[in-house]
Amino acid sequence: MFQPPFVAASAADESLLQSGQAVLSPQGTAGWLGLPLPELLALQPYWDDLRPDGYLKDGGRYRSRRHSCFVVDGSAVTETPRRAHWQPLDYNALHGGIERWYEPVDPAMAVHPAFQALLRRLARSADRLRGAQPWFIEVHPFRIDTEGGIGRPTPEGAHRDGVDLVAVLLLARQHIKGGETRVFEATGPAGQRFTLTEPGSLLLLDDPRMIHEATPIQPDGAARGHRDTLVITLRSGGFQGP
Repeated sequence: MFQPPFVAASAADESLLQSGQAVLSPQGTAGWLGLPLPELLALQPYWDDLRPDGYLKDGGRYRSRRHSCFVVDGSAVTETPRRAHWQPLDYNALHGGIERWYEPVDPAMAVHPAFQALLRRLARSADRLRGAQPWFIEVHPFRIDTEGGIGRPTPEGAHRDGVDLVAVLLLARQHIKGGETRVFEATGPAGQRFTLTEPGSLLLLDDPRMIHEATPIQPDGAARGHRDTLVITLRSGGFQGP
């Protein structure tokens, strides 16, 4: 496995601005966030109550998830009424163009101090990229499992999300192999490949500039393994919708 190209917490926003990406180690994430790492990892139990994704067009049953939306304006974090997740076909050829309705995140997670601190900190990074403004945020807790043999973190393949900033936080990785992260310039030849293995590792992407994917996972010495991530997207101007 290729090791992630970790940057220091103090350099994360500059790396995002200059190269379109930043990868933080668990300790780096804690420093960037300004919280002890155990407080952030205390979110992990919420992944044990995700719901099967009934929209997978490849017929798979390997993904469980929830979905909620928030607006962060300065220090104010506001959860919006429940809404569908929607992406245009230009960004998601497999699942785009349809309204996908998922159960919202656990109410206790939505008000958890570490979770709210994460949303505020991501908004500050987005401010650095695009200027201070309200940010329209979609939150996706995912569990990809190997009960059926193979689990696909990104069944749509290499893609962009049609937002301004993407964050991928690893919460757990158990009894699996694979799940390599691949990040490429959208308009150039440069790319990197690495595997996030430590809970608390964080990938930040300037979405218009970067294409990303994660390779399939397989069981490694156990009948069933899983990979838990929290994917958060921030968009200016409003949520995506039909």
